[in-house]
Amino acid sequence: MNNRVNIVLNSNSLWQKVKHQTEQALSCGALKSIPTDYELIKNEEIDFLVRIVTNLGRKEKAKKEQKKLGKDFNPFLPYEKDLFVADISDTHICLLNKFNVVDYHLLIVTRDFEEQETLLNLNDFAALCACLLQIDGLGFYNNGKIAGASQRHKHLQLVPFPWVPELPKTPIDQVIKTVTYQDKIGQLPCFNFAHGITKIAFNDNNNVLELAQQRLDSYHDLLKHLKISINEEGKPEPYNLLVTREWMMIIPRSQPKYQSISINSLGFAGALLVKDEQQMKLLREVKPLTILEKVSNRLINN
Repeated sequence: MNNRVNIVLNSNSLWQKVKHQTEQALSCGALKSIPTDYELIKNEEIDFLVRIVTNLGRKEKAKKEQKKLGKDFNPFLPYEKDLFVADISDTHICLLNKFNVVDYHLLIVTRDFEEQETLLNLNDFAALCACLLQIDGLGFYNNGKIAGASQRHKHLQLVPFPWVPELPKTPIDQVIKTVTYQDKIGQLPCFNFAHGITKIAFNDNNNVLELAQQRLDSYHDLLKHLKISINEEGKPEPYNLLVTREWMMIIPRSQPKYQSISINSLGFAGALLVKDEQQMKLLREVKPLTILEKVSNRLINN
Protein backbone atom coordinates (compact mmCIF):
# COMPACT_ATOMS: atom_id res chain seq x y z
CA MET A 1 0.00 0.00 0.00
CA ASN A 2 2.83 2.43 0.85
CA ASN A 3 4.22 2.26 -2.67
CA ARG A 4 0.88 3.33 -4.11
CA VAL A 5 0.75 6.66 -2.29
CA ASN A 6 1.91 9.39 -4.63
CA ILE A 7 0.92 12.96 -3.71
CA VAL A 8 0.91 15.25 -6.74
CA LEU A 9 -0.63 18.33 -5.08
CA ASN A 10 1.87 21.19 -5.08
CA SER A 11 2.70 22.60 -1.66
CA ASN A 12 1.06 25.90 -0.68
CA SER A 13 -1.14 25.86 -3.79
CA LEU A 14 -4.48 24.50 -2.62
CA TRP A 15 -6.02 27.57 -0.97
CA GLN A 16 -5.40 29.76 -4.02
CA LYS A 17 -6.86 27.06 -6.27
CA VAL A 18 -9.94 26.78 -4.02
CA LYS A 19 -10.60 30.52 -4.04
CA HIS A 20 -10.03 30.81 -7.80
CA GLN A 21 -12.26 27.88 -8.68
CA THR A 22 -14.99 29.03 -6.29
CA GLU A 23 -15.12 32.37 -8.07
CA GLN A 24 -15.21 30.66 -11.47
CA ALA A 25 -17.88 28.14 -10.43
CA LEU A 26 -20.11 30.84 -8.96
CA SER A 27 -19.83 32.99 -12.07
CA CYS A 28 -20.82 30.16 -14.42
CA GLY A 29 -23.55 28.79 -12.14
CA ALA A 30 -21.93 25.41 -11.41
CA LEU A 31 -21.70 26.17 -7.68
CA LYS A 32 -25.13 26.36 -6.04
CA SER A 33 -24.43 27.81 -2.60
CA ILE A 34 -27.33 27.38 -0.16
CA PRO A 35 -27.99 30.63 1.75
CA THR A 36 -28.46 30.31 5.51
CA ASP A 37 -28.84 32.34 8.65
CA TYR A 38 -27.33 31.01 11.85
CA GLU A 39 -27.44 31.28 15.60
CA LEU A 40 -25.55 29.75 18.51
CA ILE A 41 -27.63 27.54 20.81
CA LYS A 42 -25.99 26.63 24.10
CA ASN A 43 -26.51 23.10 25.41
CA GLU A 44 -24.44 22.25 28.48
CA GLU A 45 -20.86 23.32 27.68
CA ILE A 46 -21.27 23.55 23.90
CA ASP A 47 -22.36 26.54 21.82
CA PHE A 48 -23.95 24.65 18.93
CA LEU A 49 -23.75 26.41 15.57
CA VAL A 50 -27.22 26.01 14.05
CA ARG A 51 -27.82 27.12 10.49
CA ILE A 52 -31.32 27.59 9.11
CA VAL A 53 -31.79 27.38 5.36
CA THR A 54 -33.38 30.41 3.73
CA ASN A 55 -33.84 28.78 0.31
CA LEU A 56 -33.61 25.03 -0.32
CA GLY A 57 -35.08 25.20 -3.80
CA ARG A 58 -31.89 24.57 -5.75
CA LYS A 59 -30.87 21.44 -3.87
CA GLU A 60 -34.38 19.96 -3.82
CA LYS A 61 -34.65 20.46 -7.59
CA ALA A 62 -31.27 18.79 -8.12
CA LYS A 63 -32.30 15.83 -5.94
CA LYS A 64 -35.40 15.31 -8.08
CA GLU A 65 -33.28 15.45 -11.24
CA GLN A 66 -30.86 12.90 -9.78
CA LYS A 67 -33.72 10.53 -8.90
CA LYS A 68 -34.84 10.65 -12.53
CA LEU A 69 -31.36 9.47 -13.54
CA GLY A 70 -31.67 6.43 -11.28
CA LYS A 71 -30.04 5.20 -8.10
CA ASP A 72 -26.80 4.32 -9.92
CA PHE A 73 -26.19 7.91 -11.09
CA ASN A 74 -22.75 9.03 -9.92
CA PRO A 75 -22.02 12.80 -9.87
CA PHE A 76 -18.29 12.09 -9.47
CA LEU A 77 -17.88 9.89 -12.58
CA PRO A 78 -17.61 12.04 -14.51
CA TYR A 79 -17.33 15.05 -12.21
CA GLU A 80 -18.32 18.55 -13.29
CA LYS A 81 -15.24 20.21 -14.73
CA ASP A 82 -16.24 23.57 -13.26
CA LEU A 83 -16.13 22.08 -9.75
CA PHE A 84 -12.63 20.60 -10.13
CA VAL A 85 -10.06 22.17 -7.80
CA ALA A 86 -6.91 20.04 -7.95
CA ASP A 87 -5.33 16.62 -8.34
CA ILE A 88 -4.30 15.48 -4.86
CA SER A 89 -2.73 12.10 -5.58
CA ASP A 90 -2.80 9.22 -8.02
CA THR A 91 -5.97 8.02 -6.29
CA HIS A 92 -7.83 11.19 -5.22
CA ILE A 93 -8.99 14.55 -6.56
CA CYS A 94 -10.39 17.65 -4.85
CA LEU A 95 -13.77 19.10 -5.90
CA LEU A 96 -15.99 21.89 -4.65
CA ASN A 97 -19.17 20.75 -2.92
CA LYS A 98 -21.83 21.80 -5.44
CA PHE A 99 -24.46 22.59 -2.78
CA ASN A 100 -22.30 24.18 -0.11
CA VAL A 101 -23.71 25.67 3.07
CA VAL A 102 -20.27 26.68 4.38
CA ASP A 103 -17.87 28.64 2.15
CA TYR A 104 -15.12 26.61 0.43
CA HIS A 105 -16.58 23.22 1.40
CA LEU A 106 -14.35 20.63 -0.32
CA LEU A 107 -14.83 17.01 -1.38
CA ILE A 108 -11.87 14.61 -1.46
CA VAL A 109 -13.01 11.98 -3.96
CA THR A 110 -11.51 8.70 -5.19
CA ARG A 111 -10.69 8.78 -8.91
CA ASP A 112 -12.08 5.27 -9.39
CA PHE A 113 -15.37 4.11 -7.92
CA GLU A 114 -15.18 2.74 -4.40
CA GLU A 115 -18.16 2.19 -2.12
CA GLN A 116 -18.70 4.85 0.55
CA GLU A 117 -19.29 2.10 3.10
CA THR A 118 -15.87 0.48 2.72
CA LEU A 119 -13.06 0.97 5.22
CA LEU A 120 -10.79 3.97 4.79
CA ASN A 121 -7.21 3.18 3.75
CA LEU A 122 -3.80 4.81 3.63
CA ASN A 123 -4.54 6.52 0.30
CA ASP A 124 -7.67 8.12 1.78
CA PHE A 125 -5.82 9.48 4.79
CA ALA A 126 -2.87 10.62 2.64
CA ALA A 127 -5.22 12.68 0.46
CA LEU A 128 -6.93 14.16 3.52
CA CYS A 129 -3.63 14.98 5.24
CA ALA A 130 -2.23 16.59 2.09
CA CYS A 131 -5.22 18.95 2.12
CA LEU A 132 -5.19 19.55 5.90
CA LEU A 133 -1.52 20.53 5.72
CA GLN A 134 -2.49 23.42 3.45
CA ILE A 135 -5.96 24.27 4.81
CA ASP A 136 -6.76 24.18 8.53
CA GLY A 137 -10.26 22.79 8.92
CA LEU A 138 -12.43 19.83 9.85
CA GLY A 139 -12.11 16.72 7.73
CA PHE A 140 -14.95 14.24 8.00
CA TYR A 141 -16.39 11.03 6.59
CA ASN A 142 -19.99 9.80 6.65
CA ASN A 143 -19.81 6.01 6.45
CA GLY A 144 -23.01 5.10 4.62
CA LYS A 145 -26.56 6.44 4.42
CA ILE A 146 -27.28 5.90 8.11
CA ALA A 147 -24.30 8.14 8.90
CA GLY A 148 -25.54 10.88 6.56
CA ALA A 149 -23.86 10.00 3.25
CA SER A 150 -25.80 11.09 0.17
CA GLN A 151 -23.55 9.50 -2.50
CA ARG A 152 -22.25 5.93 -2.88
CA HIS A 153 -18.91 6.99 -4.39
CA LYS A 154 -16.29 7.20 -1.64
CA HIS A 155 -15.50 10.77 -0.61
CA LEU A 156 -14.17 12.54 2.44
CA GLN A 157 -14.98 16.18 3.08
CA LEU A 158 -13.10 19.21 4.39
CA VAL A 159 -14.63 22.42 5.74
CA PRO A 160 -12.05 25.18 6.38
CA PHE A 161 -11.96 27.21 9.61
CA PRO A 162 -13.37 29.56 10.76
CA TRP A 163 -17.01 28.69 10.09
CA VAL A 164 -18.39 31.86 11.69
CA PRO A 165 -16.62 34.85 13.32
CA GLU A 166 -17.68 33.82 16.85
CA LEU A 167 -15.94 30.43 16.64
CA PRO A 168 -12.23 30.01 15.80
CA LYS A 169 -12.68 26.29 15.13
CA THR A 170 -15.39 23.74 15.98
CA PRO A 171 -18.00 24.35 18.71
CA ILE A 172 -16.70 21.29 20.61
CA ASP A 173 -13.03 22.36 20.77
CA GLN A 174 -13.35 23.94 24.21
CA VAL A 175 -14.91 20.73 25.59
CA ILE A 176 -12.18 18.61 24.01
CA LYS A 177 -9.64 20.47 26.16
CA THR A 178 -11.26 18.93 29.26
CA VAL A 179 -11.07 15.32 28.02
CA THR A 180 -9.02 12.79 29.97
CA TYR A 181 -7.47 9.89 28.07
CA GLN A 182 -6.95 6.24 28.92
CA ASP A 183 -4.76 4.24 26.54
CA LYS A 184 -4.77 7.33 24.28
CA ILE A 185 -8.58 7.30 23.82
CA GLY A 186 -10.98 9.63 25.64
CA GLN A 187 -14.62 10.69 25.77
CA LEU A 188 -16.28 14.09 25.85
CA PRO A 189 -17.96 14.51 29.26
CA CYS A 190 -21.22 15.81 27.75
CA PHE A 191 -21.52 13.09 25.06
CA ASN A 192 -23.68 10.43 26.72
CA PHE A 193 -23.37 8.00 23.81
CA ALA A 194 -20.73 5.71 22.35
CA HIS A 195 -17.79 7.59 20.82
CA GLY A 196 -14.03 7.79 21.07
CA ILE A 197 -11.56 10.64 20.61
CA THR A 198 -7.79 10.60 20.38
CA LYS A 199 -5.24 13.43 20.31
CA ILE A 200 -3.11 13.23 17.19
CA ALA A 201 -1.39 16.51 16.33
CA PHE A 202 0.47 17.13 13.09
CA ASN A 203 4.20 16.75 13.60
CA ASP A 204 6.90 19.20 12.57
CA ASN A 205 8.28 17.48 9.49
CA ASN A 206 4.92 17.53 7.66
CA ASN A 207 5.59 14.20 5.95
CA VAL A 208 2.24 13.32 4.37
CA LEU A 209 2.84 9.57 4.39
CA GLU A 210 3.82 9.58 8.09
CA LEU A 211 0.81 11.74 9.01
CA ALA A 212 -1.48 9.46 7.03
CA GLN A 213 -0.09 6.28 8.62
CA GLN A 214 -0.51 7.76 12.12
CA ARG A 215 -4.13 8.60 11.38
CA LEU A 216 -4.81 5.24 9.79
CA ASP A 217 -3.47 3.53 12.92
CA SER A 218 -5.58 5.75 15.19
CA TYR A 219 -8.62 5.10 13.00
CA HIS A 220 -8.27 1.34 13.47
CA ASP A 221 -7.63 1.80 17.21
CA LEU A 222 -10.89 3.74 17.53
CA LEU A 223 -12.88 1.22 15.47
CA LYS A 224 -11.55 -1.56 17.71
CA HIS A 225 -12.19 0.40 20.91
CA LEU A 226 -15.79 1.08 19.88
CA LYS A 227 -16.31 -2.55 18.81
CA ILE A 228 -17.51 -1.49 15.37
CA SER A 229 -18.06 -4.76 13.53
CA ILE A 230 -17.05 -5.35 9.90
CA ASN A 231 -19.06 -7.73 7.73
CA GLU A 232 -17.82 -10.32 5.23
CA GLU A 233 -17.81 -7.71 2.45
CA GLY A 234 -15.44 -5.52 4.45
CA LYS A 235 -18.12 -2.97 5.30
CA PRO A 236 -18.17 -1.67 8.88
CA GLU A 237 -21.22 -0.64 10.87
CA PRO A 238 -22.29 2.97 10.12
CA TYR A 239 -20.17 5.63 11.82
CA ASN A 240 -19.05 9.24 11.53
CA LEU A 241 -15.37 10.20 11.47
CA LEU A 242 -14.07 13.68 12.34
CA VAL A 243 -10.42 14.67 11.82
CA THR A 244 -8.55 17.93 12.51
CA ARG A 245 -4.88 18.81 12.80
CA GLU A 246 -5.14 18.08 16.54
CA TRP A 247 -7.63 15.22 17.09
CA MET A 248 -9.72 12.42 15.61
CA MET A 249 -13.15 11.15 16.72
CA ILE A 250 -15.48 8.32 15.69
CA ILE A 251 -19.18 7.97 16.57
CA PRO A 252 -21.18 4.81 15.71
CA ARG A 253 -24.61 5.53 14.20
CA SER A 254 -28.03 3.88 14.40
CA GLN A 255 -30.23 6.18 12.27
CA PRO A 256 -29.72 9.03 9.77
CA LYS A 257 -32.08 11.55 11.35
CA TYR A 258 -34.08 12.50 14.41
CA GLN A 259 -37.68 12.96 13.25
CA SER A 260 -37.18 15.37 10.32
CA ILE A 261 -33.69 16.64 11.25
CA SER A 262 -30.86 14.93 9.34
CA ILE A 263 -27.52 14.49 11.12
CA ASN A 264 -24.12 13.84 9.56
CA SER A 265 -20.56 14.13 10.94
CA LEU A 266 -20.81 17.91 11.33
CA GLY A 267 -23.53 17.48 13.96
CA PHE A 268 -21.06 15.78 16.30
CA ALA A 269 -18.64 18.67 15.79
CA GLY A 270 -21.42 20.96 17.08
CA ALA A 271 -22.73 22.21 13.71
CA LEU A 272 -26.34 21.49 12.77
CA LEU A 273 -28.54 22.39 9.80
CA VAL A 274 -32.31 22.86 9.90
CA LYS A 275 -34.57 23.48 6.91
CA ASP A 276 -37.23 25.68 8.47
CA GLU A 277 -38.56 27.28 11.65
CA GLN A 278 -40.46 24.11 12.55
CA GLN A 279 -37.23 22.13 12.69
CA MET A 280 -35.55 24.95 14.63
CA LYS A 281 -38.37 24.84 17.18
CA LEU A 282 -37.95 21.06 17.52
CA LEU A 283 -34.20 21.48 17.99
CA ARG A 284 -34.66 24.05 20.75
CA GLU A 285 -37.24 21.89 22.55
CA VAL A 286 -35.43 18.55 22.36
CA LYS A 287 -31.88 20.02 22.67
CA PRO A 288 -28.95 19.27 20.34
CA LEU A 289 -27.19 16.78 22.64
CA THR A 290 -30.37 14.72 23.00
CA ILE A 291 -30.78 14.62 19.22
CA LEU A 292 -27.17 13.43 18.81
CA GLU A 293 -27.80 10.76 21.43
CA LYS A 294 -30.93 9.56 19.60
CA VAL A 295 -29.12 9.04 16.28
CA SER A 296 -25.97 7.48 17.75
CA ASN A 297 -25.51 3.82 18.49
CA ARG A 298 -25.42 2.70 22.15
CA LEU A 299 -25.41 4.82 25.28
CA ILE A 300 -22.02 5.34 26.86
CA ASN A 301 -23.02 3.53 30.06
CA ASN A 302 -24.17 0.39 28.27
